[in-house]
Amino acid sequence: MLDAQPLAEGRLSQSQIDSYWMNGYLFPVPVLEPSEAKVSRAEIEGIERDYKDWKGRGLPLPLNTYKRVNSHCVIPLAHQIAADPRVLDVIEGILGPDILIWSVEFFIKEASSKAIVSMHQDLTYWGFGAAEQLLTAWIALSPATEASGCMKFVSGSHKNPILPHEDTHDENNLLSRGQEIKVDVSEEDQVHAVLQPGQMSLHHGLMIHGSGPNISEDRRIAVAIRYCTPQIAQQVASKDYAILARGAARTGNFINFTPPSEKFSRTSLAMYNEIREAQAAALMDGAESDTKGMYS
Repeated sequence: MLDAQPLAEGRLSQSQIDSYWMNGYLFPVPVLEPSEAKVSRAEIEGIERDYKDWKGRGLPLPLNTYKRVNSHCVIPLAHQIAADPRVLDVIEGILGPDILIWSVEFFIKEASSKAIVSMHQDLTYWGFGAAEQLLTAWIALSPATEASGCMKFVSGSHKNPILPHEDTHDENNLLSRGQEIKVDVSEEDQVHAVLQPGQMSLHHGLMIHGSGPNISEDRRIAVAIRYCTPQIAQQVASKDYAILARGAARTGNFINFTPPSEKFSRTSLAMYNEIREAQAAALMDGAESDTKGMYS
């Protein structure tokens, strides 16, 4: 397990920034107190209990859909974590002062689960092409260890273009299409991103990464946040949406919307559906089948 990356007044050093661009990832970065991560975990698990009967609570779609796709549209906690100034201070070191929140999801692997994430590159299916102005921040709310199925990175693989992928539609794959890169990745080339609650990893959109099953007795719970700059633009869908987290967005490449003030309000559910329909054009472009879909 690596020691936490030291931050100077909450910000990355130039050597840490250089390490990110050289390797394509950086971890573990302390952003939340362990006690805060514990409270956030309790809140999302409380939402799971409260909305177990999602139809009875008036949700149009299963709760898992809202957890896994664009949580920041309907769950205030998701936006709260993504917009935390301590997190944004770190992100600014990589992306600069103008930061958009494009997507937030709660990524959960149940205890003693066979669920995996196959090796893939994020930018393959998002409609942006190969962009330097986008990254994923992954914040652990419970321990992410080798046993619990932490992420695994292939160092330097972000220097490749978008590589061919295939849709496996494996029922144990947490990705929407079971998408997997058509390249053999040896185990010795994989770096395990072990994180403790409150720690964060960063990875480039072209980074080859995945994760194994959770053989531990605890759930592996994390918040995955996709940040970008206003300079990137949707190339597949006719429009796209984001929340301005810091700085300014003068390009007009994204429709800005207001984060939710309460869980699953009528207004936020309508916005969620609008964004879901718009982004589906990019997310499912080239899919062999849409039987599982991005939003399962």
